[in-house]
Amino acid sequence: MSRRIVHIALLILCLVIAVLLTVPRLVDEDQNKVLKKPPYTASERAVRLHRDLTIADLHADSLLWGRDLLQRSGYGHVDIPRLAEGNVTLQVFSLPTKSPHGLNIESNEDKNDDIYLLAIVGRWPLRTWNSLTERALYQAWRLHAMASGSRGGFVVIENSTDLTSYLERRRSNHNLTAGLLSIEGAHALDGKLENLDVLYRAGYRMISPSHFFDNDIGGSAAGVHKTGLTEKGREWVRQMEARHMIVDLAHASAKTIDDVLAMATRPLVVSHTGAKGTCANNRNLSDDQIRAIAAKGGLIGIGYWDTANCGTDARAIVKAMRYVSQMVGAEHVALGSDFDGAVTTPFDTTGLVQITDAMLAAGYSEEEIRMIMGENVVRFLTANLPEK
Repeated sequence: MSRRIVHIALLILCLVIAVLLTVPRLVDEDQNKVLKKPPYTASERAVRLHRDLTIADLHADSLLWGRDLLQRSGYGHVDIPRLAEGNVTLQVFSLPTKSPHGLNIESNEDKNDDIYLLAIVGRWPLRTWNSLTERALYQAWRLHAMASGSRGGFVVIENSTDLTSYLERRRSNHNLTAGLLSIEGAHALDGKLENLDVLYRAGYRMISPSHFFDNDIGGSAAGVHKTGLTEKGREWVRQMEARHMIVDLAHASAKTIDDVLAMATRPLVVSHTGAKGTCANNRNLSDDQIRAIAAKGGLIGIGYWDTANCGTDARAIVKAMRYVSQMVGAEHVALGSDFDGAVTTPFDTTGLVQITDAMLAAGYSEEEIRMIMGENVVRFLTANLPEK
């Protein structure tokens, strides 16, 4: 009997190990699809121009899925080798720390947490299972560890001095790439504003007030009540600005956006979004919001997925960019892919040349293309990150 019990226990252990090894990849592949696999084609003019661009993307969720980003993957959207191949200078790596089941853009309650399950099957440290702050700290540690293991090929940017130094080195080596840490939703503070310092020390430099549900900082565009900033939220904005951390209004409710804009003394970003003028839904920005964000000196990152642009190719992405840039100027437009954000995109990060091509076809000047593809982000970060 005891031998049989041992055999059953070993069988169960093998099944558990198999689940832990296979489920994260299967979920990742299912959630982060591309409509067309690489390699990607573009006009000769676009290819030539693209090689000479400074490219920066304001939003990717690639850390969430547990991939070793130092290794090229045949699935998902982003890893460090593919960033280098796509000539990406800087990728903002954002982390959602909690995600309700049955996610949608209309109304979500804060009652369950799919990332809890992902943390278990992904073998995250036990401390991350019930602490959103610890989840953020763990993923920051992972990105820094990958930078250390890259032999200088990948760096994490924490201040404007880092950025200036890195850009100088990249001028002579376009195989270098860099990342900056961001968080989707200030519920990652675990209800404690003092955890802002903890996250700052870990390297986080951009945080949004909310993600897919209302929290104790402010309302979400996809929350139940879609409230504005709370009193704690107002203090959060003040403390973010005091640290030169960037407030990201992606996913925020209309009331929260209004409240932040009314009190902000520093420029803001909307890291990944679309425009209601080209794709009318609850997730995207109205004309008034676009104008108000630009008036604050802010940046609007245009997303690649269908909810952001109501399309399935680079032309749809550029149509949204064109709408915003004609309204407030190309200097306020940026890339905001939402790569690896449980979305389907037309291409992975090696296919960004298709955006360059579509922008040329849409009549953008080379100067405007340079701005939107990355120079706007570099300028913004240089001016708004901490100096050291």
